[in-house]
Amino acid sequence: MFQTRRISRVRVLQFAVATALPATLWGFVVFVLYAIVGLDFLRVPFLPVATIGTAVAFYVGFKNNASYDRFWEGRKIWGGVVNTSRSWAVAVLSYVDASGENPDTAATKRELVYRHLAWTNALRLQLRRSSRFFHQPSRGTKRRLDRHDDHMRNDWNTEIAPFLDPEELAEVTPKVNPATHLVATQGQQLAQLVEHGRLDMFRQIEMMALLTELYTLQGKCERIKNTPFPRQYAEYSRIFTRVFVFLVPLGMLDVFGDHIRQAQDLATTRDAWPYVVPMLLACTLVSWVFLTMEGIGDSSEDPFERSMNDVPMNALCIAIERDLRELLGETELPPKEVAVDGILY
Repeated sequence: MFQTRRISRVRVLQFAVATALPATLWGFVVFVLYAIVGLDFLRVPFLPVATIGTAVAFYVGFKNNASYDRFWEGRKIWGGVVNTSRSWAVAVLSYVDASGENPDTAATKRELVYRHLAWTNALRLQLRRSSRFFHQPSRGTKRRLDRHDDHMRNDWNTEIAPFLDPEELAEVTPKVNPATHLVATQGQQLAQLVEHGRLDMFRQIEMMALLTELYTLQGKCERIKNTPFPRQYAEYSRIFTRVFVFLVPLGMLDVFGDHIRQAQDLATTRDAWPYVVPMLLACTLVSWVFLTMEGIGDSSEDPFERSMNDVPMNALCIAIERDLRELLGETELPPKEVAVDGILY
């Protein structure tokens, strides 16, 4: 997720060049074919092209709204993870061994809290386990991922091992859904605490409700992750936008064609060249706007990837860890996650 309030001019320019350059080249080809080769049939009325542009703008706008809804829902879910994590830690500290007579109280509370931290990181890693960036990423995306690899924190053992004992880590790692088993283990330990008289049954019910809420939040994340944005919307938005960009230079000939022909009639073909600049500028700007709008929706539809616009799960897991470990009375806390090149992962 972009952390800075504004996107740098350099980054905007990089995206603009990559997006608009092919459209500019196509506009130049159309100009040459019309003005030099003499293919008059390339000139089409601008009104139908503008009508198509209006329809495409509505369609792309719908796609972008739906894409943003997916991102915002993902961020709200992780906001719920943060809040429920704090509630879990407070419940553990308040309800487990409330009499304070058991010598293993501190260790038990630490185990329950640390297992929850393992769950938050396991959920994060599971959501990023399969990514569309693993399959033919763009050159720019590949360079960014390589440059920021040290900040991705994707190694399972490095991220989970600090919160679990080696035996439990070895048991949960090969599971298909480790996060699910971690929550189940929490419930089993609560039952054991009740059996040994270290937790009141009514408090167990309250804490089980928190575990149920964690399952609910996990399921919502998995629903977004495993249900791709409807391809009929995403793919046809891309197709319609490119068809419109293809037609823009042809429609611009209707605007500049008379001036080009007039210049050729009055002098020579070379006198038509001054009109290539405003025509290409118009084609470039219109194409850049539409292609950028379509790209914005495409980059927002999967909020749990490694893109520049996804939910910053690394930062949220660190925030949860800092809060919960401080509640345990620990003072050596991990540093806050920092943005890299303005991007918070």
